[in-house]
Amino acid sequence: MKVALLTDCYLPRLGGIEVQTHDLAAKLAARGHAVEVFTASPGRRGQRRGVVEQVDGIPVHRMAIRLPWELPVNPFAPPGVRRRLRDGGFDVAHVHMGVVSPFATDLVEVALGLGLPTAVTWHCLMERSRPLFRLLGHARRWGARGAALTAVSGVAAAAVQAVVGPGSEVRVLPNGIDFGHWRPPVLRDLRPDDAVEVVAAMRFAVRKRPLAVLRVAARARDLVPPEQPLRLTLYGEGPERGRLERFVTAHGMADWVTLPGRVSREELRARYWESDVYLTPARLEAFGLAALEARAAGLPVLARDGTGVGDFVVDGVNGLLGADDEDLARGLARLTLDHELRGRMARENAQVTPAQDWPTVAAAAEEEYRRAGAS
Repeated sequence: MKVALLTDCYLPRLGGIEVQTHDLAAKLAARGHAVEVFTASPGRRGQRRGVVEQVDGIPVHRMAIRLPWELPVNPFAPPGVRRRLRDGGFDVAHVHMGVVSPFATDLVEVALGLGLPTAVTWHCLMERSRPLFRLLGHARRWGARGAALTAVSGVAAAAVQAVVGPGSEVRVLPNGIDFGHWRPPVLRDLRPDDAVEVVAAMRFAVRKRPLAVLRVAARARDLVPPEQPLRLTLYGEGPERGRLERFVTAHGMADWVTLPGRVSREELRARYWESDVYLTPARLEAFGLAALEARAAGLPVLARDGTGVGDFVVDGVNGLLGADDEDLARGLARLTLDHELRGRMARENAQVTPAQDWPTVAAAAEEEYRRAGAS
């Protein structure tokens, strides 16, 4: 079938939706589908105003306009996208929604208005925007008009379902991962006297709570005997970097905490293979792709309960889930001291393929396209 992926954000911007739509396009193409992307993000050379750019073999329609900070917004895009969808012979439209997605929201209406089978996936938790979505009624109307509604995790789907009501079913269509790419070639040899290597990777933005990583680690360091070595590496970049650096200095953590910046996925994978625990304290985590990558790399994952991470981390089996930051600190101290528990969780993660492996996710996407067509 011919699939249109519609998203506010796309490469070269970096983020969860950008990477996932790019990878979904590649996986669908590998399964024999023709895929094209429509986005409000400009291209690597600033391509805008409908220029079609080839990105890793996928045609990308750059429906961007010139705005401050390259904001992925274009209220003038719907007529042009409508014409291209109408004349392009598409079989289905798959729209990807974030916390604020004006471009994608407009294009759901465009696709449904053309009578095109339409799937809509939310990549966010609706907690803060739920009253607005309920008031506007977009999601409820889309479901009533036959759109196949999904979200990337159980908690995200429940939030959308609460807005949509009982009239339409909201299913889970998770993000995908190449498990074989992340799986460690050998498991790290754990010895009680070795330093425990803790790693985290995220955008240094308030919503991701990078400062909480440092606070949790500092609290865990207090709970662990001083003779037990502990090191933390926090990867990422963003507006919170200054606060993180000041916290490290003020709390005397510079000898065991490093902030190397952003690195490639290959470098991150190599670092995961040399580490012992992955830590993510985010509260508003609809999915947690970095945590899933760490889990696939064999790392026990330490995360907040009630987030999308709970779809692939079972408390006490392949990681620990905590109700608050104090729980996370105590969990980190426990994993630091109990190398047998860490080893058992690492083996579980390295040997058991998660349900979010790409072949399963791509097949689930195809099923949603069929569901949209049946509606």
